Amino acid sequence: MRVQIMGIVNRTPDSFFDGGQYLDDAAAHERVDQLLGAGADIIDVGCESTRPGADAVSSVEQITRLGSVIAYITARGGRASVDTTCPQVAEHAVQQGATLINSVALEPAAELGQVAAASGTDLVLTHCRGPMTAMAGFSVYDDRAYDDVVDDVLVEWEQAAARATAAGLRRDQLIFDPGLGFTKNAAQSLELCVRLAELKERLGGLRILVGPSRKSYIAATVADELGGAPPEPAARLGGTIAAVVDCAARGADIVRVHDVAETAQALAYARAVAAGPRPAADDHNLGGRAGTAGVAMGSDDRPPKADVGGGGA
Repeated sequence: MRVQIMGIVNRTPDSFFDGGQYLDDAAAHERVDQLLGAGADIIDVGCESTRPGADAVSSVEQITRLGSVIAYITARGGRASVDTTCPQVAEHAVQQGATLINSVALEPAAELGQVAAASGTDLVLTHCRGPMTAMAGFSVYDDRAYDDVVDDVLVEWEQAAARATAAGLRRDQLIFDPGLGFTKNAAQSLELCVRLAELKERLGGLRILVGPSRKSYIAATVADELGGAPPEPAARLGGTIAAVVDCAARGADIVRVHDVAETAQALAYARAVAAGPRPAADDHNLGGRAGTAGVAMGSDDRPPKADVGGGGA
């Protein structure tokens, strides 16, 4: 399976990186066109910030913020995802054409599972302990909170997955997200990345989505290595690219990022390295593509959009 790139459209005034940039429909539509043009396989639309301490947003307000963006993505031939923990918002987005529900919480697994089961959409369940309003801060979490972060995350995630499947969802419609930075400190998030292949095996090959994009755990990790103050979100692209490439190599199926063009380029280079040296062409055309077919880390020759959509695909 090729790594898919999920681009982000935040319809929020307070998201940690790009809050306020895409509140009106024209700006959001332009952002969608940019992401699709850069190679996004999926576009995730969020109407409630998931930064620590963010205020809860009502379902009515989230639906208002969604506006026409989901329908626009679908009309442009893209695959639309809605980033919400609210079943009413998820149901509305599905009616507008969304084929993926992306939840940053485990608590509503049963309710969202019911919506996904009825509509045939996929459901991302992200590991997080409690709502964003209760989070202490960016990558702030007790070192002793997990006995073994992989074991504990899996147990808690599987409990939520069981509630979703009890509501009628097929297990192959579920996508696992380890919740990098959500109720985890930098060391705990980094360990989940390092042990991603183990997670993949223990999940029985279930699809994995990772969302490292410009997060504080990256800032804390590179600051520990380089010294100095942790870089601000605008200065975390290098760490994000490194995390994406590493997670793709360890088994991630979907990477959720703000910077789609840069991510596509990095994955293309990683793919070429994984393929090994190219055979010399007779005409010495260095632009040839010999030797790159079949590598799993994404592709310039992306499959048709129809191949990446739909529940359980």
